[in-house]
Amino acid sequence: MKILITGTAGFIGFFLAKRMIAEGYDVVGLDNINDYYDVRLKFARLEQTGILQQEIMDGKCISSRIYPNYRFIKLDLENEPALHQLFEAERFDYVCHLAAQAGVRYSLQNPYAYIQSNIVGFMHLLEMARRFPVKHFVYASTSSVYGLNARMPLSPHQPADHPISLYAATKKSNEMMAHSYSHLFGIPTTGLRFFTVYGPWGRPDMALFLFTRNMLADKPIQVFNRGEMIRDFTYVEDIVEGVKRIIEYPASGHPQWDAQHPDPACSSAPYRIYNIGNSNPVKLMDYIHAIEKALGKKAKLDLLPMQPGDVYATHADVSDLEQAVHYRPSTSVEEGVRKFVEWYRSFYQV
Repeated sequence: MKILITGTAGFIGFFLAKRMIAEGYDVVGLDNINDYYDVRLKFARLEQTGILQQEIMDGKCISSRIYPNYRFIKLDLENEPALHQLFEAERFDYVCHLAAQAGVRYSLQNPYAYIQSNIVGFMHLLEMARRFPVKHFVYASTSSVYGLNARMPLSPHQPADHPISLYAATKKSNEMMAHSYSHLFGIPTTGLRFFTVYGPWGRPDMALFLFTRNMLADKPIQVFNRGEMIRDFTYVEDIVEGVKRIIEYPASGHPQWDAQHPDPACSSAPYRIYNIGNSNPVKLMDYIHAIEKALGKKAKLDLLPMQPGDVYATHADVSDLEQAVHYRPSTSVEEGVRKFVEWYRSFYQV
C-alpha cells in the first residue's frame, strides 16, 4: 500500500512516517520546509529518515538512504500543477495530511499564511483525492476548534462553531470542506482533532520546548493565566499509534445519521471526526513540576495574564476512537516529559 504523508519534516509527520515505514508501507513524505521555526531541526528530522539536506531539491522525489520504502519530496501544497503531477505519477492508496501552518499566536501576526497553507493547500489535496481516488483521506484538525465551548470533556458530537483564533477557524473550515467532498464524491475522509501533542523532536514554539530551554539557561518561563490552565497533554507516540489505526479504518456513512438532528461527528457521507488525546488532563503547574523533576532544577516563573486566542482548559472525550480502533494512550506526563528532556539534552548538547 502506498501512502502520502504531508508534513514529514514536522513533528508528528516525522514520527508517523517512521511508523508507517516500519509497518511496510510504501511511504512518500512531503514538506515545504518553511522557516516558521528553525529549519535545522526540520532537516535533522529528515536526516533521521535517511533524507539528506544537500540532496533535497524543489519538486524532486528523492529516496531515503536508510529505508528502501521511503521517499521525500519538497513541495508547496499551494503548487497545484506540481501536486497534480505527483498524484498522477504515484497513485496513492492513502493520504494522511499533517502539514499546516500551525500555532494559535502566530495567526494573530501573519493571518495570510494560514489561508494559503491551511485553506488553499487543503483544497488542492482534496481535489487530488477526487481526481486520483484514494481509499482514505485522513487529516489533522485541532482541539482549538472547540473555542468558546467549555463543556468538558470536549466531544466531537458537540457543536464547535465558536473558534477564537484564525488558526482554529481554518481547521474547522478543513472539516467542512472535507465533508462536502465526502458527500459529493464519496471520498472517505477522517479529521483528527489533536490535543496538545508533546515529546522528543517537538516544535520549538510549544510550551515544553520553551520551558526546557529557558530553565536550562536560568531564564524565567512565561506562564499564562498565571498557571491556571488545564491541558490534555498527549505523548507523540500515543498519537501516532492512533493515527496509524485510523488510516487503516476508512470512514463510512453512518446508517442512523439523522438530518433532522445532525451529529457533527459523522454523516450520511463517508465522513468522521474524532478527538485524539490522552483524555487525562493535567494542570499546567503540574506539567511544569514534571519538567523541573526531569531537569533537576526549579523554574523561575513569569506569571502573565491569558493570551488572546487561548483557552482555559482542554479535555478530550476519546470514547469514539476507543470504540472504533481500541485507542488507549499509555504514556504518563512524567514519562513523556522525561523522554523529551533526554532528547533535548542530547540533541542540543546541554
